[in-house]
Amino acid sequence: MPATYSPPTTAAARELVATARRGLLDATLADRPAERYAAAHLCALRAAAAVLAARARPGGSRRRPSSVWTLLPAVAPELAEWAAFFEAGAGKRAAAEAGLDHVVSAREADDLLREADTFLALVETTLGLDHARLGPHLPLELRTG
Repeated sequence: MPATYSPPTTAAARELVATARRGLLDATLADRPAERYAAAHLCALRAAAAVLAARARPGGSRRRPSSVWTLLPAVAPELAEWAAFFEAGAGKRAAAEAGLDHVVSAREADDLLREADTFLALVETTLGLDHARLGPHLPLELRTG
């Protein structure tokens, strides 16, 4: 079976992953669940954008703007379920960012934080990055729920 070519990860993709990883740590430090939820969702958004930066190829035609979650399955079908999961939480993130603290419970925020950490690690692996060295990572007590 011939080897498949995998283009090198772009600097932009690596920077987005690093920013997502730092954002995940910031999310763990957020006092309010709504802040934690919004920060964790933003981390996932940046991770998805990294995949697009690494894999998407500019098209010749003009298209209307699409969300990252809509574009991700086209360039990384293996991440389609993750895209649907995070797309479903986008409205809640917007409400949390708008200051509506009651829309997110502490449990929901912590759950999303763990999901974002898992997604980010998967993105790092997908892009051929060594996520063990990219740190920082979630504290163990947050990883296990």
